Amino acid sequence: MEIGRVFLIVLDSCGIGGASDAADFGDDNPNTLKSIAASAQFDTPNLARLGLFNIDGIDFYPPVKNPLGAFGRLIEASAGKDTTIGHWEIAGLISERPLPTYPDGFPPDVIGELERAFGRKILCNKPYSGTQVIHDYGQAHEATGALIVYTSADSVLQIAAHEELIPVDELYRYCKLAREIMQGVHGVGRIIARPFIGAYPNYERTPRRHDFSLKPPTPTILDALNKKNLATIGVGKISDIFAGQGLSRSLGVNVDNSDGMNKTLRVMDEDFRGLCFVNLVDFDMKFGHRRDADGYARAMTTFDAELGDFLTKMCPDDLLMITADHGCDPAAKGTDHTRENVPLIVYGSSLRAGVNLGTRPTFADIAATLADIFSTTFDTAGKSFLPLL
Repeated sequence: MEIGRVFLIVLDSCGIGGASDAADFGDDNPNTLKSIAASAQFDTPNLARLGLFNIDGIDFYPPVKNPLGAFGRLIEASAGKDTTIGHWEIAGLISERPLPTYPDGFPPDVIGELERAFGRKILCNKPYSGTQVIHDYGQAHEATGALIVYTSADSVLQIAAHEELIPVDELYRYCKLAREIMQGVHGVGRIIARPFIGAYPNYERTPRRHDFSLKPPTPTILDALNKKNLATIGVGKISDIFAGQGLSRSLGVNVDNSDGMNKTLRVMDEDFRGLCFVNLVDFDMKFGHRRDADGYARAMTTFDAELGDFLTKMCPDDLLMITADHGCDPAAKGTDHTRENVPLIVYGSSLRAGVNLGTRPTFADIAATLADIFSTTFDTAGKSFLPLL
């Protein structure tokens, strides 16, 4: 049967075990899924019956006898372990060079150029926790009007500002200026607006965060599908990650994972042919980086229940893919992402059940498969697994 709609859901940071080169990225045998599966809060019967625990290398949770889906393990071929590079590879683009990071802060010449563009001074300029940085620099920001600029272990430049001092639209304008400056050798993956409210010491970040991403350097599968007049619908951070490139429509940033799943369920009521690409970032942002294994497990349990609703709404010509973009093991030291392999689950009522797709050498196999499904010409190093289904 012809596949009409593909729903590709990225469980942001849900790695399933350290990649063979994890040590080169500073990671010591990470395993995000293993860490959260050990929690008493973890209960994912729908993922289990689709085949999550039948994937090669998962030996810490019982597999099911007759999984409904196809299942496999993907290795990241790109030189990175961040959201941008991970999603770009899922979309068919392998990045041979890592995006720049700044463990000692941004160089003086970059800070000077940013200050001239902003017409404001800059505070902090260090890697910092997003909640701690507004606690430590919020008062100085309010007193001087200087912007709080900081980074993390990721390839990001983040700008925090109090909404009563710097309106959100103005903060976005500063981020756009920074995006124009941070190109080439300083082309960080994302410029992130981080508005906050409240009074010291009880500042709170607001949901009006916005990412201004580096544009993919070459076309992705989104561009290929869009060029063929197929739907390319982004849910959650997808538009931010791809700088809007190749999307026919975006449903915007999610309030939380459940909001993202609710948006996806509404998309299922629409008549379209093409791709709905979903990112659920809470796993990473709220739990992985904060090293909260129980919170991560609860979030996965909630997603699994919502996945049950999704499965009941699927049409005979729908296909579901579930994967991740990197790891963020809540049991690992520090707060950084972890270099891990990621899961691949594929399900559709018209497809063969119980197929082991094995260990595949690149996330880009997903893009190659999408091109195959929709008979679209697309140049990628990935290889389609559609013939196995």
